[in-house]
Amino acid sequence: MFSGLIVRFAFWLHGSGRYEKVKTLFRDNLSNSNSKYKKYVDSLMIFLILTSVGILVYEVRNSVPEWMDFYDIYIVSILFFIEYILRLWVDSDAHTVIVNDYNECQFLHKPFVLSISMKKIFKHKISYMLSPSAIVDLLAILPAYRPLSILRIFVLFRVFKLLRYTRSISHFIDVLSSKRFELYTLLFLLVFIVFTAGIAIYVFEETSNSSIETLFDAFYWAMVTISTVGYGDISPVTDQGKAISMVIITSGIVIISFATSIIVSAFSEKLDELKENRIIEDVNKNKTFLVICGYGQLAKMFLRQEENMGTSYVVIDKDPMRVKQAIKDGYRAINDDASRYEVISKFNVSYSQVTVLCLTNSDVENIYIALNAKSLSRKIKVVARATNSDMKKKFELAGVDHIITPSGVANVMLNTAISQPAMYNAIYAILTGKDVANIDEIHTYECNKIIGLPISAIDFKSHKMLFLGIQRGVDGDFVFNPDKNIIIENDDILLVMGLKVSIEYFRQLYARGVSV
Repeated sequence: MFSGLIVRFAFWLHGSGRYEKVKTLFRDNLSNSNSKYKKYVDSLMIFLILTSVGILVYEVRNSVPEWMDFYDIYIVSILFFIEYILRLWVDSDAHTVIVNDYNECQFLHKPFVLSISMKKIFKHKISYMLSPSAIVDLLAILPAYRPLSILRIFVLFRVFKLLRYTRSISHFIDVLSSKRFELYTLLFLLVFIVFTAGIAIYVFEETSNSSIETLFDAFYWAMVTISTVGYGDISPVTDQGKAISMVIITSGIVIISFATSIIVSAFSEKLDELKENRIIEDVNKNKTFLVICGYGQLAKMFLRQEENMGTSYVVIDKDPMRVKQAIKDGYRAINDDASRYEVISKFNVSYSQVTVLCLTNSDVENIYIALNAKSLSRKIKVVARATNSDMKKKFELAGVDHIITPSGVANVMLNTAISQPAMYNAIYAILTGKDVANIDEIHTYECNKIIGLPISAIDFKSHKMLFLGIQRGVDGDFVFNPDKNIIIENDDILLVMGLKVSIEYFRQLYARGVSV
């Protein structure tokens, strides 16, 4: 009874357009940098963080007014709590897990077990709650509980929340993270020198220097000296101690120089990436834009003719010299390999109409770009350049909507492809199995229980499959829509169309000899 109520509620949420719209709205305002309202949410959270930390500093030597205390306890903390709950809510769709599991069980005639779905949901939520950003969000709420005054120190964790809302700090953390191996190496060297020098100075100075009474004093002196701060509260008096000071000061200068060069080089490497990310962000703000892959002659012709086009665009080329030339020509360009899925996935295709122009000089690269674009979203329109007409079939199989060959009137075809969109080619969806049925082969050695049966004895319809034909033997002829009385023999191959889950379930049943 309880399981049925949960399932019905999950289906109600799954079919509720208003619920999905509201959840998408919160998800975008919290996480989607392309949302026009996110900057206002970020500004509000930054204001709350700074004011709460300001109140903490103010109350150290002053009594906090009642209104300020009310603001800190109720307004700031409650808003932080609401934010934490909303992020936990939008992190994953619990109802989708239940609906998918229930539909799969119904499709395969298996009993639905709610506890299995709940374990998946619980695992997703716990995974988010244990993430560093979620832990910081939780600790930032704790200062609201005033009976434990020590929790007030957790106000400082609200400063770490700035990492989520301040892009510059996030970029700085990313830069340091990219050089963590080098920085860890320098840190290990620093600890080794401080440890060694501290022990040495303690051995040589402990009896003759009243400022060094414990080993901690020695370590403190070593740390102050190697950092080149030099407070002067502890100074060596023996010749051995002075010699150690000379060595440790020199080592400190070397370590600081190395650390500075590492960070500077990391920022210089990151600078181009930040500029390119900013271009992509600007493009993603538009409802319609073009992704031009390759800055060759065809791309130049198109851009020259369409200089005053209202559609936003970006040029992607993996050749740095071509990118520099594109920028010099006044176009927005980034240096990257468009055939990589990670590059195409940077573009926002959820709310935008995207057209990808595959205009590189390589047919292989153009096909990879088309495959990645179509795997990202079937709504993306792909226009590709082919070297000759013999390659058209391969481009069609890759899901390309329009193919341009050098022998044609390239620019006219390009403008026609953009201005006159067509229905997405269904063949691409079938061959790739993206949200529709797959065409697959069933070999008799996998399902040996069907050998000797006539085709009419197998109810493909009950297994949610469409029987297309049979190939007699490995090298035999293919018979499309054969006679139902044909007996299935050893080494025959059956061609069927259906969902992957149904085909796999069919294989398992006949391989185990289960009556179907």
